[in-house]
Amino acid sequence: MALLSGFTLIRSLSLFHLTLAFFLLKAPHKIADQNLVFILGEAMRLPHPQSFQSKTAPTALLSVVLTLLGISDLVAVSLPEEVASYYWGSQTPLRLFFFFILTGYTYTFKPGGAGAQRGRSLAPDAAEGLNNSIVFTLGFIEMVSWFWIYVTLRDERRQAATRFMQKKKAEEAMM
Repeated sequence: MALLSGFTLIRSLSLFHLTLAFFLLKAPHKIADQNLVFILGEAMRLPHPQSFQSKTAPTALLSVVLTLLGISDLVAVSLPEEVASYYWGSQTPLRLFFFFILTGYTYTFKPGGAGAQRGRSLAPDAAEGLNNSIVFTLGFIEMVSWFWIYVTLRDERRQAATRFMQKKKAEEAMM
């Protein structure tokens, strides 16, 4: 049995999203100036974005999206256990895969990275804004969190199946 249940981890991640949304709306520079963002960005040799130093329309939009995500996840985790188990059983691998791709893309296509364009290009890359330390850090934290949730939910599902089989064997033995 895990120390924290899968649903507790999802609630914690939802509250993290709401907290992050608040700081992105009120003071985005506090997110950009975090030690974890700096250390992971420097370790991966990713540029630090300057657009998070002040309030901008994209940070406000990101705040709204994270608020929606946090609230909808809190509602979904509050569903009856059978329904929530099926929902999160399908959502968890999807989100893990998405953030794995996002984190890998951010690292691979960084300036000077293995997938970056060589030479000069007249047209800027549409996803160039994703190649920075903040996106990488957020994607990395989300990927690690969703992997932890996935492993915990899988273990809980296995334990529930074992209990069900034991209960079924006990009922058969009584007949």
